[in-house]
Amino acid sequence: MKKLTAEWDNPLFTQVQTQFEAAAQKLSLDDNIFYRLRVPDKALMVSVPFRNDDGSIRVVPGYRVQHNDTLGPYKGGLRYHPNVNLGEVSALAMLMTWKCALVNLPLGGAKGGIQIDPSLLSRGELQRMTRRYTAEIVNFIGPEVDIPAPDMGTNEQVMAWVMDTYSQLHGYAIPEIVTGKPVIIGGSLGRKEATGRGVVYCIMEAIKTLNINLDHKTRVVIQGFGNVGSAAAKKMIKSGTKVIAVSDVSGGIYNADGLDYGNMRAYIEKNRTLEGYPEADAIKNEELLCLECEVLIPAATEDTITADIARKLKCRILAEAANGPTSLEADVIIQDRGDIYVIPDVLANAGGVIVSYFEWVQDLQNLFWKEKEINHRLWEIISGAFQTVHEFSIDQKIDMRMGALMLGIQKVSQAMLTRGFYPG
Repeated sequence: MKKLTAEWDNPLFTQVQTQFEAAAQKLSLDDNIFYRLRVPDKALMVSVPFRNDDGSIRVVPGYRVQHNDTLGPYKGGLRYHPNVNLGEVSALAMLMTWKCALVNLPLGGAKGGIQIDPSLLSRGELQRMTRRYTAEIVNFIGPEVDIPAPDMGTNEQVMAWVMDTYSQLHGYAIPEIVTGKPVIIGGSLGRKEATGRGVVYCIMEAIKTLNINLDHKTRVVIQGFGNVGSAAAKKMIKSGTKVIAVSDVSGGIYNADGLDYGNMRAYIEKNRTLEGYPEADAIKNEELLCLECEVLIPAATEDTITADIARKLKCRILAEAANGPTSLEADVIIQDRGDIYVIPDVLANAGGVIVSYFEWVQDLQNLFWKEKEINHRLWEIISGAFQTVHEFSIDQKIDMRMGALMLGIQKVSQAMLTRGFYPG
């Protein structure tokens, strides 16, 4: 393979491309399709100037990458983080393509981001930056072209600003331009919890498949207590399991008897982080990941499970709620061990884009569904996808990650071959 040029040089992009190449080889993918899917369709880099509270102007880099739209409009999150760069965003856009195809959504893969730490911005600065970024990419996105959504460092309010800015520039309200926005302006019930809920639905399927007893003795460890991790914790506790450890940016907490979700949320609302939480002991991140448990949910950032940690894991099920939490080296070690059942990110965290699709459909129709109906539809789609991947992996004698990737890539490839090549 040709060496990547500097702008694509990112560990996550290398990881995602390596996984794609391995799956493509197993599929005997058409060479023309292979080289087209190996890189994004389009990549936009913008400079985003915005005014600080002190009146000065700051300029930060922003990105929007569109990987493939063979199955439908581009779809993908928008993240604000200091490590955001073209390679990372491109990798996440590629993962979105496989994810949408795997769960049979008529959407393609995209991703966007701004290279900044949002926690260091005031509300006014965050709003001004978001609105200017939206103006910079306004001709690159659209409700039938590319529909952004929240991701790391962004939330419902950020999506509301994107929606309003896009609408102001077009002269009328266009709620279907983004998903993950507040319900009051066209958001969907159940969207905020959808990714975490989808992770838990996959875990429930894995527990049934592995014949594990689901009760108060089932121990769960969650790395990351943001939107995804906290929603997963809430649902796991409600299902009767015992969450014994969680972590956030301040570190981890551990209680062998189980943690109370309501008390943790109340403490975070008052103190912003879990640091100093009185009902548990402090624990380092590596210790948390290596705790003995039935279910481990990495729900923070990519590449947190390194080769060293992979050798020390003591979980039975590894459910990847984050994108790319397991390094390539760690993945090989886990597969060689053979005692850990991995639910790969491309399947485990697909709940977010599934309910984003529901939101987009509801906005287009101006007809909204009840939350119970949304959750049921989510369950049907993601549990069905889980069983398809599980059966395929057994039949092909491959691991779940390779099975999920092969199924997603195969569907995109078949659609591309069916549509043909323009201009011919």
